[in-house]
Amino acid sequence: METLPPTLASASEQPPLFDGTTRSIIALISEGLQEEIKLVPMDMADKPAWYKKVYPNNQVPSLEHNQKIIGESLDLIKYIDSNFNGPKLITDDPQKQRFAEELLGYSDAFNRAMLDALRPKGPVIAEAGKNPKY
Repeated sequence: METLPPTLASASEQPPLFDGTTRSIIALISEGLQEEIKLVPMDMADKPAWYKKVYPNNQVPSLEHNQKIIGESLDLIKYIDSNFNGPKLITDDPQKQRFAEELLGYSDAFNRAMLDALRPKGPVIAEAGKNPKY
């Protein structure tokens, strides 16, 4: 049985703003790999030291499979598509692939801009630390 994260209610702490693993999780579910590939929860603000040894870029998501480490969500999806059985997630048509990659590039740029706008900046964090009202 799948263990789900706790349900968020009105008094729940806000989860950290992070969307880097969503594509990979959708790919795992689409391919039916929930039992074969295990997700490892990680505190993004306090990553364990061992993770940088596993994946020197120290970013998520990453996948270790057959003694190979793959990072970046689109690279992971391509790897999963070509190394596991299941429905194709990426078309074989080169023209459609280029269009999809261009569209995802726009989406990435938009997501990055939105997350940067929502993240507190250095002076805001320093000021919040001085004033307990924050």
